[in-house]
Amino acid sequence: MTISKEQEAQILRFYHVEKWRVGTIARQLGLHHGTVDRVLSQAGLPKVERPRRPALIDPYLPFVVDTLKQYPSLTASRLYGMVRERGYSGGPDHFRHVISHYRPRPEPEAYHRLKTLPGEQGQVDWGHFGKLRVGDAERPLMAFVIVLSWSRQIFLRFYPDAAMASFLRGHVAAFEAWQGLPRVLLYDNLKSAVLERRGEAIRFHPTLLELSAHYRFEPRPVAVARGNEKGRVERAIRYVRDSFFAARQWRDLDDLNAQADAWCRGQAADRPCPEQRSLTVRQAFAEEQAKLIALPGTPYPTQERCEVRIGKTPYARFDRNDYSVPHTHVRSTLTVVATPAQVRLVDGAEVVAIHTRSYDKGQQIEDPAHIAALTEVKRQARHHRGQDRLAQAAPASRDLLVRAAERGDNLGSITAALLRLLGSYGAAELEAAIQEALERDVPHPNAVRLSLQRRREQRDQPPPLAIPLPDKAKVRNLVVRPHTLTGYDQLDKQAPVEQAASDVGEVNHDDNG
Repeated sequence: MTISKEQEAQILRFYHVEKWRVGTIARQLGLHHGTVDRVLSQAGLPKVERPRRPALIDPYLPFVVDTLKQYPSLTASRLYGMVRERGYSGGPDHFRHVISHYRPRPEPEAYHRLKTLPGEQGQVDWGHFGKLRVGDAERPLMAFVIVLSWSRQIFLRFYPDAAMASFLRGHVAAFEAWQGLPRVLLYDNLKSAVLERRGEAIRFHPTLLELSAHYRFEPRPVAVARGNEKGRVERAIRYVRDSFFAARQWRDLDDLNAQADAWCRGQAADRPCPEQRSLTVRQAFAEEQAKLIALPGTPYPTQERCEVRIGKTPYARFDRNDYSVPHTHVRSTLTVVATPAQVRLVDGAEVVAIHTRSYDKGQQIEDPAHIAALTEVKRQARHHRGQDRLAQAAPASRDLLVRAAERGDNLGSITAALLRLLGSYGAAELEAAIQEALERDVPHPNAVRLSLQRRREQRDQPPPLAIPLPDKAKVRNLVVRPHTLTGYDQLDKQAPVEQAASDVGEVNHDDNG
């Protein structure tokens, strides 16, 4: 508690001149007795020991102290339950306050200031900077940060995830920006760096080992729970949060990364170098750059590669979106090769599709040529289905279509016309009309239509009514076979007898009336 200088003078006067006790001073001035003790101790007086009143916890203190010595991290709630089982009747809040004074405190650890040579070491880590919204997708905004330990030169690049592909791209981009790399890179126990660790035995991620072999650097993880060993990159991430990212406006990820590059080359490079206060980071990096490992002739490949199974629709699912492929590759397995800007679908050595990458979700990214080819195939398939239906209802239609094809006529329009006649006149009439048209050597729907009309007029029948069918393929492709009408003849023979009986009943009814 903070008090004024006037109150401090009052405490000292009441204690020395008036000979008041600490409790009296605290009570009269409305202060805590600990505040009065503090003022007196700051004036050079020993702390006044007041008699301690007996407490409920006193009989259990030896048990509490021995238990905490053996199990220093035992929680207060569990320890409270143990003393309750032994008869303690106090409340949990007061118990927690009391035992906090008896819990062993770890000895503060002192650290050496780590010194590195120019070009010797770099430190790598991820920083989480909230969420990135792309359309309907929400992705984590991750900052890949690598800092040179001697010059404190920072490389900063933002990614929509912390996956291995982004991890590799961050390394390659940093090495190219610096035109070199340090001999050792320190990592926290990231899954992208360390797969398993048991004591001193460490199993690195095989992809990281391939990267280190390509660029000839040594990957080195820090010890468990030893964040001080990579304090430079952690301070760099904090510096990025405070000096770069705070209140920054940006349109998209590309704009944010462009601003990050400018910041690394400008403000971050102009700050004083902690290792050499007489130099800026830019000047220190100019000295360190000459001692970095030279880059190999080719950069390490960072494309994402995975196999995808194409279902019955011509789309490949990758990173929460669907990318179109030619319809000839349905029911097959393709390989996705992706960069931050492009998605390629490969079948062996053949590239079957190339698309611009989307970071949205649930989108269909389509090549118009793929959709047009599929539409054409489906249209031809509809023609084949129509021809099959005609052949089933009127077998003579096959000969008509063959002869029409020989003349160079459009089979699609002929098939559609014959199907309309089939729906209006039925299978039997269409079969007879087609045969008549073939006998007259006129394989055309118009000849079939004229034949159907002539046969209808000869039987003195009305024109057929066009009944609209539901827009369903199963209904439209349904073939109805006409059944025999001999059963109706028997009904015609029974009709006069039933009519005569009805007439007799009507006569009797009239007579009774």
